[in-house]
Amino acid sequence: MSNVIKAAFVGAVIAGGLAMPALAGGLAEPVVEAPIAPVAPVVVGTDWTGFYVGGDLGYGDVSTTGEDGDGLMYGLRGGYDYDFGNWVLGGRLDYDWSDINLANNAGSVDSVWRLGARAGADLGRTLIYGIGGYTEADATVGGTSYSDDGWFLGIGADYLITDRWTVGAEILTHQYDNFGGTGTDVDATTASVTAGFRF
Repeated sequence: MSNVIKAAFVGAVIAGGLAMPALAGGLAEPVVEAPIAPVAPVVVGTDWTGFYVGGDLGYGDVSTTGEDGDGLMYGLRGGYDYDFGNWVLGGRLDYDWSDINLANNAGSVDSVWRLGARAGADLGRTLIYGIGGYTEADATVGGTSYSDDGWFLGIGADYLITDRWTVGAEILTHQYDNFGGTGTDVDATTASVTAGFRF
C-alpha cells in the first residue's frame, strides 16, 4: 500500500473518530409520557332543603258508625323541608277535593285539608318519611253541610327524578270523633300518588 493511500486511510479514521461525539450528542433521548390517570366519577349529593309545591291523585275509603263509602280524591300541596344530612324535617299544608259518596245516599265527603309535620330519612334521591298533624273535613249529610276537625297519621316516600321534580306515594289514616256534633265517628284512609316541584 502506498504512503498516499495509507495517509488517506488514517485521515479518514481520525475524521470519523472526531465526528462520533457530534453524532452521539445529536440523537435525542426518547420522552416517556406518564400514563393518564382515570378520572374518578363525580358524586352529586342530594339536599332536600327548600320549598316545594305539588299535587296528588288517589283513593279514599270512609267508615262511619252508620254507612261507609269510597271514591276518588285529588288535590294540591305545599311545604318546606330542612335537610340535616341523614334526616329531613319539614311542614306541609294540603287540600283535597273528594268524590266519596256514602252508601244508601247517606251523604258525601266533599273535601279534606291537612296541616302536618313530617320527618324522614334522607337516602339520597329517595326520602322516606312519616307525617302527622291536624285535619278538617267537610261533608254533606241529608242536604246539610257539616265540618269537623281531627288528626291524621301516615307514611310516604318521595323520589327525585331530576334535581327539581319528584314523584311519590303516600298512605294516610284520619280520625274524626263525633263529626259535626252528629254523634257519628268517622275514620278515613287515603292512598295517593304524588308529583312535586322543589325550589
